[in-house]
Formats: sequence, C-alpha cells, structure tokens
Amino acid sequence: MTDLSDFPITRRWPPRNPDAIQLYSLATPNGIKISVALEETGLPYDAHLVSLETRDQLSDEFLSLNPNNKIPAILDPKGPGGKPMPLFESGAILMYLADKSGQLLPTDPAARWQAVQWLFFQMGGVGPMFGQVGYFHRYAGKDIEDPRPRQRYYDEARRLLGVMEQRMEGREWIADSYSIADIAICPWLRTIRDFYQAGDQVGWGDLRNVPAWLDRFLARPAVQRGLTVPSAD
Repeated sequence: MTDLSDFPITRRWPPRNPDAIQLYSLATPNGIKISVALEETGLPYDAHLVSLETRDQLSDEFLSLNPNNKIPAILDPKGPGGKPMPLFESGAILMYLADKSGQLLPTDPAARWQAVQWLFFQMGGVGPMFGQVGYFHRYAGKDIEDPRPRQRYYDEARRLLGVMEQRMEGREWIADSYSIADIAICPWLRTIRDFYQAGDQVGWGDLRNVPAWLDRFLARPAVQRGLTVPSAD
C-alpha cells in the first residue's frame, strides 16, 4: 500500500483506494476532461468531490495540492520513479495521463504535436473565452448594463467556433485520431450549448461539423461515465 499521508489533502479527502490516482474535482468542463480521460484509459482512480458551494477549493488542504485554488487536481501514488506525483492544471494532467497510459496521444511525433497544438488551442482560447460567455450570459455579468464586454465574448466564441467548424470539415476528430485534444474541447462545447444556453448568441445554429463532432464525443461510453464523476461523497 502506498503511503500518501505526507500530503495534507488526504486528511480532508482520505483515499478509499490508496494505490489509485486520487482525483479532486467537480463536474465542470475542466473537471470532466480528467474524469473522461481516466475512464477512457482505464487507469484506476479514486474521485473526491471538491465543492465550490462550501469553498473546498480554498481550504488549506486543497491549496497544499493546488495553490491556484482551481479544480481539477490529482495525486498519483505511482508517479515517475514510483514516487507520488501531485499535479494541477487540466492540460498538464491530460498530457500526464496520456503518457502514463500510452493512450490518447499518437506515438508518431508529428501527429502527437498536431494533437498537442489543439489541446493548447482549448487551454488558451476556448476555455477562457467560453467561460467569459458563461459569466456574462448566465451569471453575474448578465446584469451589467454596458453591452460591450458581453458582445466581445460572444464574438470571440463565435470566431473560435468558426475555426473549429473549418477544421472539422471531413474529419472525425480534431487531430489524426481521438485524443486528449477532443477530450479538452468537447466538454466546453457541451457547456456553451447546454448549460450556458448561449447557442443563439454564438452562432451554434450555423454550424454543421462542430455539433456532429460533439455528438460523436458524447456517444462514447467512457464519456457518458465521466460526465457523472465525481459523485457526492
């Protein structure tokens, strides 16, 4: 049995299976990325709910693992060299899980970098911009009278969707094969369409390739399982 007691986070969220990857998360787009990747790879994991309602992400225990107070984060008891590996930032975690499992990233270097570039497209563009759409369309920002910031993010989300629409013409997945790039982007597509309900504002109805891509993603059994992780402890 691997001893994780040196990590303060395990005192707040005790491991049920200390030999499995410990996942600290919530079913947001960024959290879903990691639960889906874990389900796709079959790596054993132990999921713990980090509740934003009770501000778990600001607890000393969580901050000891991720000083940036954002989900998701992981603690792998069997990291490089057999030592525990703490990790935060969803893009980094996706790459780590792909390397650990030997799945979800091509082995050919050129194809691998094609997938990585689309992963960073999500990290640098889709996530931040779609998140701002959510703030101004669904949350507190919707009450701001000045329409300019809201329209700025609508327009940028529409532009990013156009980039993806063009990329997905004649393609099944955004890189040469299903990869962590799809796992990074598609939860955000689902969120802007279904949860933020901002489809009309960002031109979703004008798209053909992107909705079909999202449907393919959501039809995968591992994705369906990952969407419900973590459940309430």
